[in-house]
Amino acid sequence: MVRITDVARRAGVSPSTVSYALSGKRPISDETRRRVEAAVRELGYRPQPGAPAHGTPKVLGVAAPLRAGVHVPAMMRLTQSVVTAARGYDHDVLLLTHEEGLTRVRESALVDALLVMDIGLHDPRLPLLRSLNRPSVLLGLPADPHGLTCVDLDYRAAGEACVHHLARLGHRTVALVSSPPEVHLRGTASAHRLVEGFTAAADRHGLASSVHPAGSAPATAHHLADRLLRDHPALTALVVHNAPLLEPLITAFQQLGLRIPEDLSITAVCPDDPATTTSVTLPATELGTRAVELLMEKLHGTPVPETTLLAPRLTERASTRHA
Repeated sequence: MVRITDVARRAGVSPSTVSYALSGKRPISDETRRRVEAAVRELGYRPQPGAPAHGTPKVLGVAAPLRAGVHVPAMMRLTQSVVTAARGYDHDVLLLTHEEGLTRVRESALVDALLVMDIGLHDPRLPLLRSLNRPSVLLGLPADPHGLTCVDLDYRAAGEACVHHLARLGHRTVALVSSPPEVHLRGTASAHRLVEGFTAAADRHGLASSVHPAGSAPATAHHLADRLLRDHPALTALVVHNAPLLEPLITAFQQLGLRIPEDLSITAVCPDDPATTTSVTLPATELGTRAVELLMEKLHGTPVPETTLLAPRLTERASTRHA
């Protein structure tokens, strides 16, 4: 099915510009309108019938609870991508940062659809989401996605990709610096699935492996680096799924006399795109856009897939080399 974002990409404009060109709600230059109309014809785009009736709020609720251990910059980057995509559908966004956010909007008319972040494997919000009388999409994959709509990076595959890359380079002992302990205790799906992928791939390649949940305070980096080298003297490769610790850890290892990547290869799964680190990055724009597209399709009564997982893309840079 052709979406408004496909038209925008073909015309070289934003989704909101396509919306305004087709609806006439805002003035658009003749040249831009012609490009949009040409893209509509070429792609065979048809606005979906059955849009929400006039007078509905046209507001998406984004439940993004600010919990202990949450990497706020990553969550805000995802939220920003949702806001940008929603604007293309003439929707505003209401950000819900309290744990009670879903309960507050359950019986209200504040929002006509919900997007929920920081999903746990056995998230206590799932029964409520399954019973809501309005569409919802989860940015995350619980253990049982039945009756829900979920979109996320394939974190298990991301962990596997990092280990496969290191194994291909000849490394035999690898460690994972994972999310903070409170994130694991909460059962956050992304952290658990990445550990599963890391461990399964290490076993498959016959590597010695270990997992180390760690706090995100930069001050912990030197102690953690020292402990890793003391407990695992054969360690030659590290995977980091704890964005605030990535640069402090690199600095700590260098202060302990290790060269990156000559003595220690480092890969990361992180929201940013570090210039020198081999990494799988969180595709925030793609995730936010796809989540909003799914919500709009559900608002229009269009069937959508239960689970959408984005394949990880590992970019090799100067932080890894052959063992």
